[in-house]
Amino acid sequence: MWAKPFLSDKAKMALSIANLEHYHFKYGLFRRPGDVHLHYSGTETLSFADGITTQEGDVFEIEAQPFQLPLRNRLSRSAPRAVFVTEL
Repeated sequence: MWAKPFLSDKAKMALSIANLEHYHFKYGLFRRPGDVHLHYSGTETLSFADGITTQEGDVFEIEAQPFQLPLRNRLSRSAPRAVFVTEL
């Protein structure tokens, strides 16, 4: 139904990796030994910009060269459930 290349690399980023690391690791909370950090850069490719809407039952498929098989997920809704928030 819709397919476009996902343009996500250093050339497309608003900030450099070094800049992201500077702001991220200046806080002690993010400098704990043994922790692993991942930076997701996202993409400028958006299906809703082309008027695509989703509905229950749609199947999303993502394929990438390094992996043998595509990832497929079917969109479904779970039953509504009550959520209670309490103050501490």
